[in-house]
Amino acid sequence: MRIIAGTARGRRLKGPKGPGLRPTSDQVREALFNILGPSVHGARVLDLCAGTGALSFEALSRGALHATLVDKGREALSLCRDNAALLDCRDRVDILPFSVDARLSQRLCQHIDQRAGEHSAQNAEPGRPAFDLAFADPPYAAITPAQILAWLSPSLLTADATLVIEHDRRVEAPASAPGFERFDARRFGDTALAFYGRAHTD
Repeated sequence: MRIIAGTARGRRLKGPKGPGLRPTSDQVREALFNILGPSVHGARVLDLCAGTGALSFEALSRGALHATLVDKGREALSLCRDNAALLDCRDRVDILPFSVDARLSQRLCQHIDQRAGEHSAQNAEPGRPAFDLAFADPPYAAITPAQILAWLSPSLLTADATLVIEHDRRVEAPASAPGFERFDARRFGDTALAFYGRAHTD
């Protein structure tokens, strides 16, 4: 597993030792970032069910400003910390050890408020949307795209933000959900990517 492009191009990341984690393949990751294009540059990234952190570290290599990685697994948290150290970008990441569940947005808001209170340069004033780009790569059998859409408040994303959910191609990703609209969908073998933006009301 390696960084595909950007300032850390070719650098290798630590991967899982056992079957518990399923990192996004290099092929899918490359296709995803080709689709996202220059929107990654300058973005503040949210990475749900971060695993190895490969999506976040790829984004940082391509010019993202900051990444917030969320995972509850002990191995995942260790890999995220180790990979941040390998790429010398620990000052550009927050690694949050909590579950992706119905309390997700509440926990994220608490973290953002705390960061703002500490005058963080990455997350700005209280009340300002925190993320320009969000990834979710949950365990296929445990969390569906519909659940991610229900648990992540659109108010945490900027008006032009993109949310990308990786899922099993046999599971349908909703065309819309409260606050979100799907604008693209791609398939790569058994893996599918659903792209969402914030729903704009007239």
